[in-house]
Amino acid sequence: MISMQFFPSRTVSLYMAKTFIVRAFAVLAALVLVLQFLDALSESGYILAHPGNTQADVWRYISLRTPQIIARFLPYSVLLGAIITYSTLNQNSEVIALKASGLSAHQILAPMIVAALGIAVLSFAFNDRIVSRATATLDAWKKVEYAQVPIDHGDRTNVWTKAGEDLIHVRYVKLQGDGAVLTGITFYDRDAGGRLISTVTADHGRQQGKSWRIWPARKFDVASGQLSNIGAVTVADGVRPSQFTLASIDAEGQSFLELRDTVDALRAAGRPTKAYEGEMWHKLSGPLAAVLMPLLGAVAAFGIARSGKLFIRAVIGMALGFTYFVIDNFALAMGNLGAYPPYLAAWAPFLLFLMIGEAVLIRTEE
Repeated sequence: MISMQFFPSRTVSLYMAKTFIVRAFAVLAALVLVLQFLDALSESGYILAHPGNTQADVWRYISLRTPQIIARFLPYSVLLGAIITYSTLNQNSEVIALKASGLSAHQILAPMIVAALGIAVLSFAFNDRIVSRATATLDAWKKVEYAQVPIDHGDRTNVWTKAGEDLIHVRYVKLQGDGAVLTGITFYDRDAGGRLISTVTADHGRQQGKSWRIWPARKFDVASGQLSNIGAVTVADGVRPSQFTLASIDAEGQSFLELRDTVDALRAAGRPTKAYEGEMWHKLSGPLAAVLMPLLGAVAAFGIARSGKLFIRAVIGMALGFTYFVIDNFALAMGNLGAYPPYLAAWAPFLLFLMIGEAVLIRTEE
């Protein structure tokens, strides 16, 4: 008779959850130690090559890089910790004893799935509060080749934006009060079908009312092929200064709420946001991968250990878990390219492998 309780006994549940958590974090500690050592060896030469940098800067790099490695390999560690726990329980006939007591496969897995849910919540908080800040700091440091990071005054270079169907490229944008001063402007005048009518280039630009006055302007007419000097001209009606001063976005360097605000600002500025929306929702679906790992690795828990197939089952569990990470990264890349909608890119791999894990569990329980 199948037990109607959702969990095994309190003692068994705590025993399984504790064993799983300890082994998952032990695997994580080993991975982080080895990978951080190798990474520090490869980067320390570049750090110390900059004049004035010392060993303290190497330790600073390690302190910023370690949270990234933890966030990247925590799901892998949960998968390996689950498979090690399952294999041990199976080999010691503990799974057989639990099934003989009337527990189903889902009841046996329940303590570990709940523990994995706790790890997922911890992972989200860790990524949101620590990893995002460490990533932003480290990326800014790398851009200047480990020199002192300059203060960002809000000036931007190589900016693109839209005004209806028209495109605008500005080589340099300098903040000035609530507005902006433009240098090196190219205005692409297009018709409703997106075909180029003319281009207008100018050395300087400044906001004038709701438009932008650029000068001295030179116009190239595509139909006639003629280039003419037109002095000062007003273009880009309705374009706000914020559309020029929004910086390039590092999604990994922002928390979930910060990225949500950035997406709203980009949308208001008329810039494409699908890639960033996918990254935003992946900040939720990514940590939830920890909940899938006990389910995908559960194939190692069932089956008779003495049949000699325990190792094969463990390999199948690892293959399912690693396939999930491949598909997840592929879907996110497709979302960044605009091939997948943001929700699909972020959530489809999770839902797909949730169904695969359930199907494999039901198929291999006996």
